[in-house]
Amino acid sequence: MRIVVIAHRESETNLRLVEAAARDVAIEILSPTAAIESLEPGDAALARLDVLPTIDGIEPGILQVGRLEAEGVRVFNGLRALFATHDKLQTARVLTSAGLPHPGTTHVVAARAATALEPPVVVKPRFGSWGRDVLLCEDRDQVRAALEELSTRPWFRRQGVLVQELVPPLGHDLRIVVAAGQIVGAVRRVTAPGEWRTNVALGAQRLPADPPQAARELALAAAAAAETDLVGIDLMPTSDGGWVVIEMNGAVEFTDAYSLDGNVFSAAAEALAGAAAVTGSEPLAAVG
Repeated sequence: MRIVVIAHRESETNLRLVEAAARDVAIEILSPTAAIESLEPGDAALARLDVLPTIDGIEPGILQVGRLEAEGVRVFNGLRALFATHDKLQTARVLTSAGLPHPGTTHVVAARAATALEPPVVVKPRFGSWGRDVLLCEDRDQVRAALEELSTRPWFRRQGVLVQELVPPLGHDLRIVVAAGQIVGAVRRVTAPGEWRTNVALGAQRLPADPPQAARELALAAAAAAETDLVGIDLMPTSDGGWVVIEMNGAVEFTDAYSLDGNVFSAAAEALAGAAAVTGSEPLAAVG
């Protein structure tokens, strides 16, 4: 059985996952087109397609991922998982349907559209990342101004924008990495001075974390609801001690800082390799 990582880039995370594979398991990184040409029924692939830099969709290769699934290749993070974790509107639908805590979300497609959500709210792209074009609005005037500003973006015309209830920021959150139904890594992300968003791209600091049991259970439930096999789950704490799933990332990048009991890359590779031997077509999160 061949095992490949489907990706357009040899990112540090992708390379470390390949290096962490068992000595008797050969894994390589292939583009979606190369994967179609190389893989056969019975082979396995981990789809690591990310959000486009233009934040208006997912990187090319979705059709190839679907084709591989249809042709009998065992695809980890298949079509359903990629859309559930990259399209934040689909994320909201999946989590809400599963009864998991997630901010109320509405989809706005016109700059002057009204929204039923009362401020404070967050306005964000459907396919956003890196904290780009994510705006905090304290009142309706700020909401109108945010919609006017974002309506000039090329991605707005294609997909509209999301307006989401604000979970009052406490200056930190948790990112938990789940592989094949197992928690393999986590960090606590602390906001930069003067910033409310916890994106590392905006200066947030990664700190070691030992997630509490409630956060672990919620991360596992979210990963299973989205039918994911390797995913980052972002959880925000609430003032009453609870947790809310904010976002999920089906092409999550992580570092050694995420390691818990053992190296995070080895733990993820071992979890996926072990689940790959399970027969059937269930998502690995469900198998785990």
